[in-house]
Amino acid sequence: MSKKEQYEKRYEDLIGFVPPRIQHRIALGLEVNPDLLDQVEELRARAMYPKSMDIKTAQLILFAVLLSQISPASEYHARAAVRAGATREELHDVAGLVFLFRGLPAFNLAAEVINKIFPPGE
Repeated sequence: MSKKEQYEKRYEDLIGFVPPRIQHRIALGLEVNPDLLDQVEELRARAMYPKSMDIKTAQLILFAVLLSQISPASEYHARAAVRAGATREELHDVAGLVFLFRGLPAFNLAAEVINKIFPPGE
């Protein structure tokens, strides 16, 4: 398996696909500075999977952090949390917590993300 495939597999295992920005980071890093890319990806993997909590919990926290920043990347971590067993209700509860400190814009983004993952009526 090539380095590119190894990096991409981490994302595919976590969220089911490799987001476009990540594809760009991997391609550029492999071309320009493979050692730096390797260090970045290793550090990311270590931080992404803390030993003190399960993947679902870590992904719910990352969903909250990114929601509080009104980041579209929150969707990727919501998807990862769902792949790790999170429910629609758990994602909504996280959105409620974020609402307390970031308000309606974050709550609206959460609703958009949650409804994309769990279409209404399904």
